[in-house]
Amino acid sequence: MDLRPLHDRVLVRRLEAGEERQGGIIIPDTAKEKPQQGEVVSAGNGTLLDNGERVPLDVKAGDRILFGKYGGADVTIDGEEYLILREDEILGVLE
Repeated sequence: MDLRPLHDRVLVRRLEAGEERQGGIIIPDTAKEKPQQGEVVSAGNGTLLDNGERVPLDVKAGDRILFGKYGGADVTIDGEEYLILREDEILGVLE
C-alpha cells in the first residue's frame, strides 16, 4: 500500500541506531531512545497559501533528515512503523 501525505507533511521511516553499550552494559530495546534520524519515504505537494498558490516542500523522497524526539505521529502501515511529520518539524537534511 502506498501513502502520499497531504499538504506540508512527510512520511518518514526511522533509521535504526546501532546497539549501544555504556560501561559494558547492553541497553535493552525498551530503554533505548527512539532514533532522531530518518529517511523520507513520501512527501506531500506543499503548503497551500491563502491566494491559492502552492509552495513546494524543501525535502523529497530519499532524503535523510533529522527531527525532534517528540514530533510527528507514529503510524503502522503493512506491519512497518512510520512517522508522519509536518515540514516545520524537520530540523535539517543530512547530506
